[in-house]
Amino acid sequence: PAEKATLSVQIEAAYSRIGVTSAHLGIVAMVLFGVFFDAIEQNTVGIAGPILKSEWGLGGAQIGLLNTATFTAVALGRILAGAVMDRLGRRTLLGANLIVFSIGSLICALAPTYEVLVGARFLVGLGLGGEIAVAVIMLSEFFSARHRGTAVGLINVAAAGLGNMLAPLFGVIVFAVFSGPDQWRWLFGLLVVPALAVVVFRRALPETPRYLAATGKIAEANLVIARLAQGKLRGPVDTSVTYLDPSLAATEKAAPKSRWTEMFGKRYRRATLALGVAVCMSYAAQISMLTLIPVILTERGLSINTALWYTLVMQSGSLAGALTAALIARRLPRKLTLTCGALLGFVAALGFGFFATNIGLVLIFGALFNFAVIILNTTIWLFAPEQYPT
Repeated sequence: PAEKATLSVQIEAAYSRIGVTSAHLGIVAMVLFGVFFDAIEQNTVGIAGPILKSEWGLGGAQIGLLNTATFTAVALGRILAGAVMDRLGRRTLLGANLIVFSIGSLICALAPTYEVLVGARFLVGLGLGGEIAVAVIMLSEFFSARHRGTAVGLINVAAAGLGNMLAPLFGVIVFAVFSGPDQWRWLFGLLVVPALAVVVFRRALPETPRYLAATGKIAEANLVIARLAQGKLRGPVDTSVTYLDPSLAATEKAAPKSRWTEMFGKRYRRATLALGVAVCMSYAAQISMLTLIPVILTERGLSINTALWYTLVMQSGSLAGALTAALIARRLPRKLTLTCGALLGFVAALGFGFFATNIGLVLIFGALFNFAVIILNTTIWLFAPEQYPT
């Protein structure tokens, strides 16, 4: 049938035969190592907020602007990454995003004024947003439909789960080692080191076969699929098996391409609007918890270290939510998962706002809220790409 004569279908068929090999695990490790430190960086304003308030005399609005600058840039970075990665490739952009993120973190550490710090946070946000966007697409394009949900879900296990949960611990360690009014500078500066290490670690990361095939590089796409099949990201591999038909390259290149504006056309308008509202609300809820809880707890009289430990306990819900979302991705329908996650988050938010009268209830409702929100965000990441052409 004509349907079987497309490169996309041939790639999916090859992936289904190959399954998951050690090469897939290596790719996942290289991608997740980066997004883990991205998540820690995403939390740094919340961690450093109480110290910036006391040392620089910043008010709540000024701390809020630092977060606004960061996450406005995250949104912009994701949009730009979506456009640029289709021109430059996924692998190239993944490295570029980490370099942008590292430069922004270094400027944060050295910022002489509040205004410079705001600008540096914007630069950090561009790198963060692009990194996550490319990471999601890369893992989506390296796995078959059967394993794709779990693979993409692991990004949130590393980022929203482990990264968010361990970020307060990172703050506790930094503040224990470094003292004085500039200890927050070390919080930003030390994250440059692992970011640059990730760039080196990812040298063996290949370009995705889907992107290579879409740009007419069939031989290179075949080579990457062979590496996946044989579990070897480095060294020579047997290329005697042909997974893709080279004769299809010219045919598909001449076919009309989908435009991003189709997302707002009649066919996809409803899905785009619904997903846009859902991701804005769930992501805003997640970021509010990440960045405001340490400040709120210290304003209640807790020390910075105690506030960070309590934040870590609440962020354990993020790890549980990410693991749960990854595990149920192959078992439950996306819409059912989204509905249940939203209802649970609604109940937890009401409990946190109106019934958390002691620290025990604060921790319980906070962890439950994070659990629900991360399930929502992870499932949206899986559900959204499935509504549109590649």
